[in-house]
Amino acid sequence: MNLFEKIEETSAYIRGQIKETPTVGIILGSGLSGLANLIEKEATLHYSDIPHFPVSTVKGHGGELIFGRIGNCRVALMSGRFHYYEGYSMEAVTFPVRVMKALGVETLVLSNAAGGMNRGFGIGDLMLITDHINLFPEHPLRGPNDERLGTRFPDMSQPYDLELIAMAKDIAGNLSIPVQSGVYIGLQGPTFETPAEYRWLHVIGGDAVGMSTVPEVIVARHGGMRVFAMSVITDIGISDTPVTITHEEVLEAANAAAPKMAAIVAELVQKISA
Repeated sequence: MNLFEKIEETSAYIRGQIKETPTVGIILGSGLSGLANLIEKEATLHYSDIPHFPVSTVKGHGGELIFGRIGNCRVALMSGRFHYYEGYSMEAVTFPVRVMKALGVETLVLSNAAGGMNRGFGIGDLMLITDHINLFPEHPLRGPNDERLGTRFPDMSQPYDLELIAMAKDIAGNLSIPVQSGVYIGLQGPTFETPAEYRWLHVIGGDAVGMSTVPEVIVARHGGMRVFAMSVITDIGISDTPVTITHEEVLEAANAAAPKMAAIVAELVQKISA
């Protein structure tokens, strides 16, 4: 069974479980699964019950695909994502994005926990992603291209929608929530970066670094979706002395910042719907 057939089979199964077609998809990162409480839920599907879906193995990631509404906006929300470092192929990592597109999702909203390389950032800051640098060892579009899913050579001059970024800035300002903006670098992981790597990543143009998001954004753009993404800065890698980083500390920082991110996302998706 090829990728297109898998997408069709999975989306057909999901359509049989839901009443309304989502227009906005949301993917939650480490420690941010509490954002699922935003939704007036219609249906909750466990990843293990969905045909061809992988299962998240990382602490801090849920394992549910949730359908419902935020205000008047119909959404599909992934509580927990899949990572290349877990051993999944890029096709598997990005498969849910393909399925969301097939279900009718037009806009994808992503969140992640990230390490900061910008000395102007602090732990707990929210960063609106304005661009990215892809340093994954495998490209999600490598291999034969199916024109039914997107063009062979997608344009990436505006991977993150400028209008959505501007809307999010306005929302944050109205809510008195400070936000940063910057470039996200995607790496394979699962090790956190060394001090030298943090310095190098900042030199080449990065403000934050993480182990997700970039493959999903590429596939979303391949499918013609609008994209908005936001990072929670959970640690600062640029330091005069080495700083030990643990996954538990990352989750703690992400959970602390989650309510602020939830407030912005809730307003944003309603404006998208309007």
